[in-house]
Amino acid sequence: MAEQAGPAFTAIVLAKTPVPGRVKTRLCPPCRPDEAADIALGALLDTLNSVGLVPADRHLLVLDGTPGAWLPEDWEVIPQCEGGLDRRLGAAFANVAGPAVLVGMDTPQLDPTILEAAGRTVASDHRRAVLGLANDGGFWIVALARGGPADFEGVPMSVDDTGSRQLERLTQRGLIVDQVSTLTDVDRWDEARSVAKVAPHGQFARAVERVTARLV
Repeated sequence: MAEQAGPAFTAIVLAKTPVPGRVKTRLCPPCRPDEAADIALGALLDTLNSVGLVPADRHLLVLDGTPGAWLPEDWEVIPQCEGGLDRRLGAAFANVAGPAVLVGMDTPQLDPTILEAAGRTVASDHRRAVLGLANDGGFWIVALARGGPADFEGVPMSVDDTGSRQLERLTQRGLIVDQVSTLTDVDRWDEARSVAKVAPHGQFARAVERVTARLV
């Protein structure tokens, strides 16, 4: 873990334990459930590795499921609360009760420097927020100085305009929102192949390569 310098913030990963049949189901077909879980594990490992490089005060995994041998050292783990994604996001920030930057496990190509800059932004100014949209209409990163349920609950999740609605909610909350680059969120096979080309050296890309080799 890198040493922290500057304003303190927490780096959060919201994730699900990669169990066949419970993760990345929209990759099937052409993937089998075990292959989809392998790709999900690769995405999670790459995400944890990248976020672990961020010089945050804490590294926190908010997990749906049970951690396995894949969990790196020095990560704190707490369970996700019950309910929809809007409720789980709000609870994750409320558990931190301070500046935090949050990502999921669907963008293994993320750049740690963007996360660090987002964390520094909200730790330095409580009026600021950071949001990064995903190409499917959602969002892949959100950073808040004092986040909680009011920032998320009631925002429709997993719809074509989730990102724009989340942006509207944060603006309505009186925050100045900085937007960062849009990323591809991996849900389908074509997206998995595209992201593997962008980040070809990680565990995610190797998992995608194994499925590709079987399909040839």
